[in-house]
Amino acid sequence: MKKKVCITNQIPEIGIRLLKEKYHVEICQKGAVDETFLSQIRNCDAIVSLLSDKIDENIFSVAPKLKIVANYAVGYNNIDLNAAKKYKIMVTNTPGVLTHATAEIAFALMISLTRRIIEADKLTRAGHFTGWEPMLLLGDELNGKTMGIVGMGRIGQSMAIKCRAFGMNIIYHNRTPLDENTEKALEAAYCSFDELLQQSDVISLHTPSTRETFHLINEAAFKKMKTGVYLINTSRGEVIDEAALVSALRSGKVKGAGLDVYEFEPEITHELFSMENVILLPHIGSATTEARNKMSEMVARNVIAALEGKNPENLVPELEADG
Repeated sequence: MKKKVCITNQIPEIGIRLLKEKYHVEICQKGAVDETFLSQIRNCDAIVSLLSDKIDENIFSVAPKLKIVANYAVGYNNIDLNAAKKYKIMVTNTPGVLTHATAEIAFALMISLTRRIIEADKLTRAGHFTGWEPMLLLGDELNGKTMGIVGMGRIGQSMAIKCRAFGMNIIYHNRTPLDENTEKALEAAYCSFDELLQQSDVISLHTPSTRETFHLINEAAFKKMKTGVYLINTSRGEVIDEAALVSALRSGKVKGAGLDVYEFEPEITHELFSMENVILLPHIGSATTEARNKMSEMVARNVIAALEGKNPENLVPELEADG
């Protein structure tokens, strides 16, 4: 009998085809962890999950054959790793493939905010464009401004390269500084978190979701920022205290915010909807054909490796020692 792979939602066909060559594949269309879903995964050997799927002991306890949860995402805070260890289940993610797509959306948010692209489009479509005016929708140039990058992994570094091409000065904060050669290539200077808040004209967040980064950008952090700073978040919603963000936007401390992720996702703090200086995207940082296809192929190869008795390449770091 073929081994069974459960996918919690539709993903690009490239990964599904790879899995179907070897296994019985079932797309569960999971909306919630209910009895229907639990019955579907009862005989699963592998689950392909999304970041929005809560995978915990409720899942592991009813799936005795389960060998791997392959998360279709870079992040994996939706998976209870302690429970995975208890049940000896491998957990993988899809690192590296989202780098350019996510950095591009962060850059797009920045330039759209600073040049008021969304506002200008709305004004024009509403028929309010009556000709060139010297004071119409004045924005801010990026050239010569200081970009502060919080989290200098692959995506942060890609963002730095794009910002340097626009003549921005790059400072960054990371758990550990980059090596000297990488810093030199990026023309980026390491600084403390407080220094970054105080010096940046634009702040772009590229951190994982951890205990340390929860509400990293809070009321105290906003007080340390320059008045008129722009804030971009394409990392995890919980990094920003959205109530504090609303206050900072209202006071003018933050001139504009570009968000692709949200603290209570998919719910969004309702005050943000009415603010013209906020751009709200529906978590599309990795939404390119190239990135999503690579993610699909990667989760499939992670599953295949695990079900063939091998260690997948993309075991999450917390479980590598147990692999």
